[in-house]
Amino acid sequence: MLELGKTEAPKGDLIKDVSEADFMAEVVDASQDVPVIVDFWAPWCGPCKQLGPALEAAVTEARGAVKMAKVNVDEAQMIAGQLRIQSIPTVYAFYKGQPIDGFQGALPASELKAFIDRVVQASGGDASGGLDEAVATAEEMLEQGAAADAAQVFAAVLEEDPKNAKCFAGLVSCYLALGEIEQAEAVLNGAPAEISKAPELEAAHAKIELAKQASSAGPLAELSAKVEAEPTNLQARFDLAQALHANGQTEAAVDQLLDIFRRDREWNDSAAKTQLFTIFDALKPNDPVVLNGRRRLSSMIFA
Repeated sequence: MLELGKTEAPKGDLIKDVSEADFMAEVVDASQDVPVIVDFWAPWCGPCKQLGPALEAAVTEARGAVKMAKVNVDEAQMIAGQLRIQSIPTVYAFYKGQPIDGFQGALPASELKAFIDRVVQASGGDASGGLDEAVATAEEMLEQGAAADAAQVFAAVLEEDPKNAKCFAGLVSCYLALGEIEQAEAVLNGAPAEISKAPELEAAHAKIELAKQASSAGPLAELSAKVEAEPTNLQARFDLAQALHANGQTEAAVDQLLDIFRRDREWNDSAAKTQLFTIFDALKPNDPVVLNGRRRLSSMIFA
């Protein structure tokens, strides 16, 4: 389980173990957009054991401005030979498919940071990166499915800006993507009181509520059949809406809730309207599902 502020180096898109088979894809091709720091090491190498964790920490602190590939020279002798690796640890920085900087031996943390700063600047980036850029990078990681890596970046930003509502919301989304609802709640509950009403945190709260519902949603096929057989059974239709949303069919879920509202807007203490607003809050304001759903709801309310 991830923890807020945890410093363990992430695995996945940010830091990877790379073999000869995927060196081209994970280093040469990947460096077309973001510099890739390649650590050539071996299990028997003492200085490698010292450098590796420190380099991973420095890469993590760069918040996505660079990536890192770890290459075991014992298992990638052809690559080591092509790059003329004669001693280890050796570190190369690749950008646009070419080595642009490097060093040999273990370095102190300050020199590792300077190395990464130099690499990022050479690629036209900003190593210190504004926090907004770091958040944007984390959000992109999350969208691409790298929730664990994104959580590391969000947590790093929160260490510098502990009242960043976007980061708290992003971290909640990461834990939800990892299926850790309780941890997502813990993050949300840990947000400072002064930002508790921020739109991002309201959205995060809605996402948690929907995730809880999804964990207990009924079988979609059975609920669909029940609603078809009993069109006026509003509880069955409501249950179907929850099951549809749990299965990623958000627009269809909204359709069912709007149908409940059309039939009886006061049913179950306006449960359909409340659920609609929960779904709308969890989505981006400009999402077509939100825009269309709000418009249809308004037309019913003011008809």
